[in-house]
Amino acid sequence: MPDQEIGVAVVANLDAVNPVVDRIAAYALDLVLASKNASPLPTRPVYAAVDSVTARAVDGAYGEDIELIERNGELWLEKEPVRVAVRKDDNVFVTDGRLGHGYYFSVSNDTLTSSDGRSGRRFTHRPMPPPAEQQGLIGEYGWDHNVLYVYESKGRLHALIEWFFEYPLERIADDLYRLPYNSLYAEETIRFVRDDNGRATEANLEGIVFERRNIEPEEGAVFKIIPQAPIDSLRRRAMAATPPDEKGVFKDVDLVDLTSLDETIKLDIRYATRNNFMDEVFYTQARAFLQRPAAQALLSAHKSLNQLGYGLVVYDGYRPWYITKMFYDATPDNLRHFVANPANGSRHNRGCAVDIGLYYLSSGKIATSVSGYDEFTPRAYPDYPGGTSEARYHRELLRDVMEEAGFTVYEAEWWHFDFKEWYHYPIVNREFENLN
Repeated sequence: MPDQEIGVAVVANLDAVNPVVDRIAAYALDLVLASKNASPLPTRPVYAAVDSVTARAVDGAYGEDIELIERNGELWLEKEPVRVAVRKDDNVFVTDGRLGHGYYFSVSNDTLTSSDGRSGRRFTHRPMPPPAEQQGLIGEYGWDHNVLYVYESKGRLHALIEWFFEYPLERIADDLYRLPYNSLYAEETIRFVRDDNGRATEANLEGIVFERRNIEPEEGAVFKIIPQAPIDSLRRRAMAATPPDEKGVFKDVDLVDLTSLDETIKLDIRYATRNNFMDEVFYTQARAFLQRPAAQALLSAHKSLNQLGYGLVVYDGYRPWYITKMFYDATPDNLRHFVANPANGSRHNRGCAVDIGLYYLSSGKIATSVSGYDEFTPRAYPDYPGGTSEARYHRELLRDVMEEAGFTVYEAEWWHFDFKEWYHYPIVNREFENLN
């Protein structure tokens, strides 16, 4: 403000925080002006967190381009190009995050009302698979410090660039797409180069070549690791070890065979086969167990999905502790966030965690997913942004139904769900043959 001989400089050490910087600068100017004019110092508005019940109640899609998303008890608003945190200002919602601030709205009777108008809640139907021309282009490109995600949404290719900004791409020729005018890269183009199989190997953004990041296994292949020791050695050490000594009072173990509850719960017990990340058989029986309350909650989720034409496929339930130790000891350090630390025990060991997916009741086929089961890549994360609309729809549907039934998703695996009362049960180390 040259006429007032006042200026404010704000420096941030995070990228893409202009809304925060702008607010700090504006408030600082107000403070300096008030001080200069001997006026009372202005107060800064303070917003309240949205409670988890309210966040869950308003979660959904509104109008053509707004989504309210409940995540771990918090509320977010997604409207291209960004997803922004939401808080409350008295009785109305307001966006208040690093990527945006000051969008006020209310939700009542399935209608979102803002200064832009009114938007009714829309039911999200299962999207169609993407057009064939897009399928070879979907994936990750670039470097660890600068990943370009190319994914499909609403039948169009989109780019997630600079970590936060999502833009639809306009197809202008074969394998040539243009970013929108209001993007960080206004009307610049991305040209894809494919291999002989039709799979893109690079994305060229106006001369900057983002090479494909081959993070995923080959189509249809199961993700594998190279164990850190021979399987027989891992097994001997695990069988000789003792689970951690736990303090406290626990409920009696009451593990229920899931197929005894509903024969339409499909089983694909990978650890009873070699079709798993260790390429080794661990279970002598292809069965799945959960503690009774968890099993009943899973049955409730299964029946809810039945009404939408889906059923649950179970990959694993209760897991003896010694197998958790084998997994941990076999896995490289950089991938160990995908396996439980035996020093703490896994919720699988307590009979309160289940690994699941969806299948179509009409055909019995497994529903499309963003990654494979037990794929130790970022594609396994529950909020991974890539893939297809259909795959993300299935992931979100599974999460929504399981959360309604009393489970929470594990932060690194979209297929892993923990029952809310897991802490009431002890670590168990019995093989399936020794269960009552």
